Amino acid sequence: MRHKAKLSHFDYKLPEELIAQYPTTFRDQSRMMVLHRTDGSIEHKNFVDILDYFGEKDTFVFNDTKVFPARLYGLKEKNQAKIEVFLLRELNESLRLWDVLVDPARKIRIGNKLEFGEEGGAPVLVAEVIDNTISRGRILRFLYDGSHEDFLKDLYSLGEAPLPQEIKRPAEPSDLERYQSVFAKHIGAVCAPAASLHFSDIILHKLRLQGCNLAFLTLHHNLSSYQEIEVEAISKYKVENEEMYIPLECCDIVNQARDDNAQIVAVGATVMRALETGVSTDGYLKEFSGWTNEFIYPPYHIHLPTAMLTNFNAPKSINLMCAATMGGEKNVMNAMNVAVKEKYRFGCYGDALLIMD
Repeated sequence: MRHKAKLSHFDYKLPEELIAQYPTTFRDQSRMMVLHRTDGSIEHKNFVDILDYFGEKDTFVFNDTKVFPARLYGLKEKNQAKIEVFLLRELNESLRLWDVLVDPARKIRIGNKLEFGEEGGAPVLVAEVIDNTISRGRILRFLYDGSHEDFLKDLYSLGEAPLPQEIKRPAEPSDLERYQSVFAKHIGAVCAPAASLHFSDIILHKLRLQGCNLAFLTLHHNLSSYQEIEVEAISKYKVENEEMYIPLECCDIVNQARDDNAQIVAVGATVMRALETGVSTDGYLKEFSGWTNEFIYPPYHIHLPTAMLTNFNAPKSINLMCAATMGGEKNVMNAMNVAVKEKYRFGCYGDALLIMD
């Protein structure tokens, strides 16, 4: 039946003014809609009310990936034309090779050199374009003689928070902190797991006091959540690979919750994809180190999570499809329309949607 899923099923009218351009003053200040998937009923709450829905042995699973300052601005060596470079991932540590996107791509050819920053009249970093990839992509080789640690320090010092295009403003220094979860640990993502941004240290502490368990896995989020899907038959769409790790400690906590018949809350679509990648045929979570291109859309059967926290996702997005898988397509699409009517804030800096029984 999965081949019948259509892209148009996940479309709705989202006024641009509802896309949050800034986060709330405090992380846990957002509003929260609670969608009960059993009957489609909706409650309008604040995020701090999440404490009322969970207790002893319930388990929250978080993605502790850390976003790096992936957007750089440099100059073309010959004519000093301004170039935007978006770092995707490091391909080779010793050779300083990086997979990047460039804009404007038409001006950047193999052999060109790009200069970044300035110190004492010389650029801080220089990179040479050594290959083309697809869709504005290039392979850069950074010319750097120091240690890898010093190289990354210089590279990241020149970058800014890689805010998605839905945010129609330049990144500000405060975004380096706010476009990042409070528990971010393992650097490697260019997109923040947005549902995690609502959690403050205080909320995490209160969840622990209530007897909830917190488990952490790592999925280095790429730009796949923001890529436009151009095929109506969803089954023909392929999600890009993302690197992920599920440690034994996470498995032990999640599997104990399963045995205890406790709630298992996937905090965001990245966690949902990771859990569904790592679940074994016996229904238990297994250690994992590798890559995933898990694409979750209705009527996929979810094996481990019993609840999901997400943000209000863009029309036709893979994150919206993931939420619809957990909450039911009809229920979630209705929730999106209610959210528009009630003027919830959408996007990575927006409000939260809790889907549970």
